Amino acid sequence: MSTTSITIYQNLGKLFYAIAAIDRVIRAKEYAKLKELVKKDWVAVDQLTDEFKTDAAFQIEIVFDWLENEDKDPNECYDDFESYYKENTAHFDTTIKKLIWKTANEIANAFSGRNKAEVILLTKLKLLLAS
Repeated sequence: MSTTSITIYQNLGKLFYAIAAIDRVIRAKEYAKLKELVKKDWVAVDQLTDEFKTDAAFQIEIVFDWLENEDKDPNECYDDFESYYKENTAHFDTTIKKLIWKTANEIANAFSGRNKAEVILLTKLKLLLAS
């Protein structure tokens, strides 16, 4: 990944929160899937650490947790991610885009398949990643 800051991971936390919360209920299975994918896939992306020497990929979970605790609007969180993405497209190579898509899909499918709200948001994400 060509990023030099943890900001990308924080914005991914916003995106994945939006996917999980778009139907207004974050299921335990959705959160468990996020945690699994952060450990399995995102930690391996780079060697970046935060100020506590923890892998920066865990910022995804930290931001997700904070947004859930604050009951933030998932549409606003998606819009924040979209703005960040458009301003920083150079940080998103093909590998990262595929990993974003995989993670978003698996979160949406974690609890009894995708619902209408998730499908709509995933469609927006697919168009964004293709742009």
